[in-house]
Amino acid sequence: MRPDLPSGTVTFLFTDVEGSTRLLHELGAEAYAEALAEHRRVIREACAAQGGVEVDTQGDAFFFAFPTAPGALAAAEMTQELSSGQVQVRIGLHTGTPLLTDQGYVGGDVHRAARIAGAGHGGQVLVSWSTAALAGTDGLRDLGEHRLKDLSAPERIYQLGDGEFPPIDALHQTNLPVPSTLFVGREKELAEVSGLLARQDVRLLTLTGPGGTGKTRLAAQTAGWAADGYPHGVWWVPLDTLSDPALVLESAQKALDTKRQLSAHVGDKHMLILFDSFERVVEGAGSVAELLADCPNLKVLVTSRERLRLTGEHEYAVPPFAHEEAVGFFLARARAAKHDFEPDEAVSEICHRLDDMPLALELSRGAGQGALHPPTLGAGPPTLFSGASRRP
Repeated sequence: MRPDLPSGTVTFLFTDVEGSTRLLHELGAEAYAEALAEHRRVIREACAAQGGVEVDTQGDAFFFAFPTAPGALAAAEMTQELSSGQVQVRIGLHTGTPLLTDQGYVGGDVHRAARIAGAGHGGQVLVSWSTAALAGTDGLRDLGEHRLKDLSAPERIYQLGDGEFPPIDALHQTNLPVPSTLFVGREKELAEVSGLLARQDVRLLTLTGPGGTGKTRLAAQTAGWAADGYPHGVWWVPLDTLSDPALVLESAQKALDTKRQLSAHVGDKHMLILFDSFERVVEGAGSVAELLADCPNLKVLVTSRERLRLTGEHEYAVPPFAHEEAVGFFLARARAAKHDFEPDEAVSEICHRLDDMPLALELSRGAGQGALHPPTLGAGPPTLFSGASRRP
């Protein structure tokens, strides 16, 4: 464990260069390298002057940890001299109480800080409510509550200074549920599904697979990341309690909070609707085909144990985790339940025995010191989203 890393209440500062690829082409390799070196010098000197410790750096991005929120905010303010230069840096700050392990910081606070930084624009410093509460709001502009693309609960975000920037990169017009746990692994699948959904010729994409493969979580994460392409919203329609196929579109009307006929409400809007657990009412798939025919800019994402068998449907079969992802998922869930959980050789065997299936691993996360605790027969699945009803 690094002895220089602060513990307890820690404020994280993430930085990232906006448009680095474009800047490289504009300046050329040599001039870009010089500008990047100056950017690194300014950030390192500013953070070190306020007691910040460099946790990691990747390419043109930095990750610092501070023992105090005022120190982190002062460091961010010192870096604003970069805003007048060629390298435009976005910065995000968030305060929490992460677990410090031999591998570094573990916990949602690290992800939260990174997401806040990623939501900003070059020259902009974004600050979470927890940091503002400790550092004071003098010099901070309240931007209101926003849902970040990790689908987490809304965060009140502040901006350092009075600069004018485009709206921050957050979710708008959505009822996507708030997950109770972090999205772990699935980078390959997330990229593939996102790529399919982005294609102009794909208007209906169905994620298929047996129960427990993580179709819902992957679909929701994809929808969150794709939200920028749908100015009229990304909407989640749960069908897991529906038994009448004739009520599919009525359920969507309720989710979109409209009393108008759904096709009239959607019209030519650019919108994404996620129908979840369609296998229960697959006989109602025809109504989705009619909706797509009536609404030229609508896209539909579906999770189902079987295809809808509609013209134009594209299928993506969701596989179990890769084994390494399954082990990482198990460890993340086990440490959420028991912060000092240390893996042994049994963890890999547990994942193998559970076929690297996300739901099975979720149910077994109570494993103590590597001993498998199988779920009780007849027990229902764990709550994957906050709120017992899975409603946002």
